[in-house]
Amino acid sequence: MKPRCPEYVKESMDPKQVEDCIREKFGNAVRDLELRDHKGGAKNKVAFKHLWLSIDRSRFTDLVDALMEIDFLHFHITSGDDVGNVVQLNYHFSIFRSAGYGRRLGITVTVDVPKKDLVMPSLWSRIPGIEYSEREIREMLGVDFDGLPNKALIFLPEDWNEDIKPWRRDETGPKPEDVRELS
Repeated sequence: MKPRCPEYVKESMDPKQVEDCIREKFGNAVRDLELRDHKGGAKNKVAFKHLWLSIDRSRFTDLVDALMEIDFLHFHITSGDDVGNVVQLNYHFSIFRSAGYGRRLGITVTVDVPKKDLVMPSLWSRIPGIEYSEREIREMLGVDFDGLPNKALIFLPEDWNEDIKPWRRDETGPKPEDVRELS
């Protein structure tokens, strides 16, 4: 069976075609793939669609590259959470070619980063605007971004003990003595 995905260059893909392309290209590396409708307006029509998926860390940059081939990939933000043995990162994107009422496609990619190896490849060389989001995740959750040139703190004070990660729920999170009242 010939892959359908390379045909994106010739014409715009609708959200379902993007979903099918990802399934085809990444197989079992992708989990929890779900295309959701978001309705709104007076007629409660589908205003946009959102694709949610999880991918293995080892295939993350391949997925980002594939999405960039499909269309201009607009980065919004990275969010993260300490969920036990992993730090879960959520990368929020959208695709522009299919913009317009009912055709916009948001994409959220979830990657689990094991706490015993808190390293992710940086997207900075592909999407320079991601720098502040990666720096925030680094200082708040302790994930190092391989390839990120500037890893300086942006929210915490310069004299902050970088062994303390404010958003973590484990032993690296702040202790009561690390928290002070603001005046």
